[in-house]
Amino acid sequence: MVSGSPYLQVSFFFFLFVVSSFAGDPYVFYDWTVSYITASPLGDKQQVIGINGQFPGPILNVTTNWNVVVNVKNDLDEPLLFTWNGIQHRKNSWQDGVSGTNCPIPAGWNWTYEFQVKDQIGSFFYFPSLNFQRAAGGYGGIIINNRAVIPLPFGMPDGDISIFISDSYTKSHKGLRKDVENGVDLGVPDGILINGYGPYRYDPTLVKDGIVYQIINVEPGKTYRFRVHNVGISTSLNFRIQNHNLLLVETEGSYTIQQNYSNMDIHVGQSYSFLVTMDQNASTDYYIVASPRFVNSSDWSKVNGVAILHYSNSQGPASGPLPILNDYDTYFSMNQARSIRWNISAGAARPNPQGSFKYGDITVTDVYVILNRPVELIDGKKRTTLNGISYLPPSTPLKLAQQFKIPGVYKLDFPNKLMNRPPKLDTSVINGTFKGFMEIIFQNNDTTVQSYHLDGYAFFVVGMDFGVWTGNSRSTYNKWDGVARSTTQVFPGAWTAILVSLDNAGIWNLRAQNLDSWYLGQETYVSVVNPEADQSEVLLPENSIYCGILSSLQKDQAQRVNFSGAISISGSSKTVFIMLIIALIGHSFR
Repeated sequence: MVSGSPYLQVSFFFFLFVVSSFAGDPYVFYDWTVSYITASPLGDKQQVIGINGQFPGPILNVTTNWNVVVNVKNDLDEPLLFTWNGIQHRKNSWQDGVSGTNCPIPAGWNWTYEFQVKDQIGSFFYFPSLNFQRAAGGYGGIIINNRAVIPLPFGMPDGDISIFISDSYTKSHKGLRKDVENGVDLGVPDGILINGYGPYRYDPTLVKDGIVYQIINVEPGKTYRFRVHNVGISTSLNFRIQNHNLLLVETEGSYTIQQNYSNMDIHVGQSYSFLVTMDQNASTDYYIVASPRFVNSSDWSKVNGVAILHYSNSQGPASGPLPILNDYDTYFSMNQARSIRWNISAGAARPNPQGSFKYGDITVTDVYVILNRPVELIDGKKRTTLNGISYLPPSTPLKLAQQFKIPGVYKLDFPNKLMNRPPKLDTSVINGTFKGFMEIIFQNNDTTVQSYHLDGYAFFVVGMDFGVWTGNSRSTYNKWDGVARSTTQVFPGAWTAILVSLDNAGIWNLRAQNLDSWYLGQETYVSVVNPEADQSEVLLPENSIYCGILSSLQKDQAQRVNFSGAISISGSSKTVFIMLIIALIGHSFR
């Protein structure tokens, strides 16, 4: 999974050393050009979104508290934003990269993100957040390593492998977007991709010849960390490796109780990491499978993502049927989800154990029961809703409107339960209490699995069950070791309860991760304002792009097309950057 010449790798580490020497927490810099490229993951040529010509994009491999500077040039033909799924951006929602926090980067322009991965570890990913673009790619991994002073709660793996699984359509993201706008169901995907590749030809009647597939090369007896992300559109996927156990160790920044699984349901937007030991006899290669869950049409049975695990001493290719799975067992899946527990004794971003934060002892200050329903008509168009409200994105981002005190852009009146009124379009936002402790219950009255994500936070998943949530359901909550994460699944006809400590000031996106549900209105924001002046809260960036009501403030940024004129970072960062250049020049003449 790692590419690049030895010289570039040596220079990279020297670069980090220099930056770390002159500035407290290290800085790492990336230049990205985002463009359409041609690929043939399912055998026929199609347009995907690549970063520096890569699909999937490059992996951001950093360590707790590092500062990340990503200079993005938009070579697409439409506006672009990147969001960093699970990165909390402490007191800095300016970098969150969604429509409520940032004006989009226009086609042909570039913009520089600068954020710190403060007090975080684990496995995450980034993706383009606008216009259904994630359906075409533009995604990649984020690895946040432990600091050296905090040991891993398991032995150091012999290798680290990132896996991106996704449902995929040969139709362009613009075509899919138009279908969703017109109320056309996405239907069965054309395939399931693993790391941007189509399936191994496990069955000649289902997989056509000539498709390039992913091969993961391993050594017998070694243990590898597999970081698996569902970056897809709307399909829950089951991940498994033939004849190998998956030892779950972490999910979305939380170390878990270590348990073996033969397979794992990974819902849209979720990330897991497993330790996998190469303990088989390698009589053949082994299947790596990502297959759709909770579908009962025969057409879906033909859609599987299949890669190959290849031991260096393998005696032949993989063959035969894929590992069997019951495709529509939601009870099995819910019990599996309930079994995932927080490792309360492990240190993570800080030396103290994760369980030092005793969330079960904190008094809840606000309760929201958020209900979703099947697609419904609003003003003659099909829309999705949360508590009867379909989110209407304003032309001016909420965060900018808040900064400039512009009235009328949004309302702090999102209801804490479904109201007895017709569904409507609105820009309605949750009014969060700074340092409050919020309970959110997601009630899924739709017929498909939905997953929900909250930017800026890790929340505790304390309960889920089938049926309608009531106050009595709290007696089933896990108040001790519910896992902390940023994306949770909600099964059809069921509920999921989360608890979240609102200690991160900003405006934070709460959304459906399923792209069709999100695009049609299933999102809102949580406004968390510190009533006292906080000098550590990040100010409006100097390089902010202005749009909507504030368009008149926008200066010409044509010069930003070139990277050389694009970096707009803080004064301290510029000083570090100049020191770096001087050091590198000196190094080159040795």
